[in-house]
Amino acid sequence: MKNEHLLSKKKMSEIVGWSEANGRRWVKHFKDYIPEDISGARVMYNAESLCIMQILKRLNEEGLIIPEIKHLFLNEGLPKNKKEEKLLFEKIHGKKFKQVKDAIPSIKEMMLPYLLMIKDRKAYPASEITEKLVSHFRLSEAQQVMKYENTSDIIFLSRIRSVRYSLKKENYIEEVNKLTYQITTDGLDLLNENKKEIEEEIKELEKVIDPLMVVKEKLDELKQELSETLLKQLRNVHWIKFEDIVIELLTVMGYGDGKVTQRTNDEGLDGVIKEDKLGLDNIYVQAKRYGAKNSVGRDVVQSFSGALDGKGARKGVFITTSYFTDNARHYVERLEAKKIILIDGKELAKLMIDHNVGVDVSHTYIVKSIDYDYFKDE
Repeated sequence: MKNEHLLSKKKMSEIVGWSEANGRRWVKHFKDYIPEDISGARVMYNAESLCIMQILKRLNEEGLIIPEIKHLFLNEGLPKNKKEEKLLFEKIHGKKFKQVKDAIPSIKEMMLPYLLMIKDRKAYPASEITEKLVSHFRLSEAQQVMKYENTSDIIFLSRIRSVRYSLKKENYIEEVNKLTYQITTDGLDLLNENKKEIEEEIKELEKVIDPLMVVKEKLDELKQELSETLLKQLRNVHWIKFEDIVIELLTVMGYGDGKVTQRTNDEGLDGVIKEDKLGLDNIYVQAKRYGAKNSVGRDVVQSFSGALDGKGARKGVFITTSYFTDNARHYVERLEAKKIILIDGKELAKLMIDHNVGVDVSHTYIVKSIDYDYFKDE
């Protein structure tokens, strides 16, 4: 494409119908999918970039938020033509894309019930109050364990912690022992107020922010940014280095002594992990360094499975810097004679961070809390 046909981020956002700031936000989140052209010192965008942005706009207009679209692309892939785009939208309309916050009570909705659960002035462990709230709101198992995107935080428990912090901060409850809470006189007084007064106070309580939650969110953001940077680095390393990294990771994770197989005539196997000293039980590894948009389908995974059969092996790990299609995942789930684990780019980056492979510790922060046992009489 000639330079005069390239678009700036501002112009592309304008054509799509987004403000420049909003367009920049979407480009940032989907940079792995939106191709770039370097024109001099400027980053520019082409017709394919514009087409992808328009797809994102239409998906957003369907009510999907950024994490949901990322999940959709991860499972279905980025549509490459009008036919695939049409099929994607048909799938969307055939499913319920309900935001998790609609399925779980909000912080505001839990404030009053939380106080009512402990209005008898007895001291309750946090776990018991949580059980009471689960029963009160009739939450399903799925609602109780739903997690936020890209974090290990359970939404329901996170919201309860926010409720607890707000009530404690405003002296409506007090912590009488570690994770044990009791309603205060102020809390009882609030329950005796009229409905309007209670509603207004709950609105104010919603504004109280737990600083630890802010820190946690910022740390999650830093971890997500690190994960994206790490994954980008992995996609750019030489394939030989990538195989070495994968074997090192699995070894550090404690699966045994690992080594890379011969670089040629490897029969579709890139490495082997000896789970015992004699190598009586081996895990074979396949490592594919792909771009973000290049999915790994069933045919590739099935070929790996065949390579395991050639070795008489029962265990395999397939690792890629991209993602696996649903058909590929369904295929390994149905295997009976052997076990194949699929690790996509996001999971690979997470494992490397968790096991300190390819990353260094930059800063360490310690958060302290009161030791209630210290103040108890001997």
